[in-house]
Amino acid sequence: MAIAAIIMVAPIYYLVIGSLKPSNEVLNGFSGFLPVHLSFNNYLAAFSALNSDATGYFWRFFVNSFVISFVIVIAGLIVNSMAGYAFARLKWAGRDKVFILVVLLIIVPFESIAMPLLWLMSGQRDTLFVQMIPFIANAFSVYLFYTFFLNIPKSLEEAARLDGLSSWGVYLRIVVPNSKPAFATVAILSFLDSWGKFLWPLLMTSDPNVRPLPLEMSVFSAQQPPDWGQVFAFGTLLVLPVLIVFLLFQRYFIQSVAGSALKG
Repeated sequence: MAIAAIIMVAPIYYLVIGSLKPSNEVLNGFSGFLPVHLSFNNYLAAFSALNSDATGYFWRFFVNSFVISFVIVIAGLIVNSMAGYAFARLKWAGRDKVFILVVLLIIVPFESIAMPLLWLMSGQRDTLFVQMIPFIANAFSVYLFYTFFLNIPKSLEEAARLDGLSSWGVYLRIVVPNSKPAFATVAILSFLDSWGKFLWPLLMTSDPNVRPLPLEMSVFSAQQPPDWGQVFAFGTLLVLPVLIVFLLFQRYFIQSVAGSALKG
């Protein structure tokens, strides 16, 4: 496990150290791992390079990504958890057939529906709206909630219904408070996916004012000649929010994984 951890952490360590080193020392093989000649000059230079109407503003790209990811995560938790509860606990005509369709959607790659979706959403190009709406409902998130809700004891719901709670009341007052690991897991996975979106913004945006960070990083790193110190600094700033979100919710995420393993 230690060897696996080193292999996974090494690229992030190299990224962070490279962002603090002079550009001519970044791509120097294994010597790039040595923490020497460190400074924050690359970060200051990256901020300066993205601080005008011609190049766009770094803070605007960051805010765009944050708003898009925040809406997708929060709205997705609400929509997908309600759908998962409906499949797991409520009885309605055609439930099993619809659930099969949802499960089948998990294996459909986004690239296969990108062009039809582009045609459907063409009237909303160059907006934050078009970067959010297609990704709020997520089949995999629905399936995660569904599998977790199945393991909540039915006796809790039965007792709540005897006390007069409706299905909404059971969902809000019984299911949600007892499903923190599931919500944390879906939040982390949704944030990771939405924060790193590249293909869809590339297809739907041309206005720098609505461009998210991953797309802007592609534009920034394509400048010739590339300044690798600044590119690594940009990459570190792109990774940092994901690490923060994981650290905030890791306790519940680990509980969800461990609970799934025990139940399996």
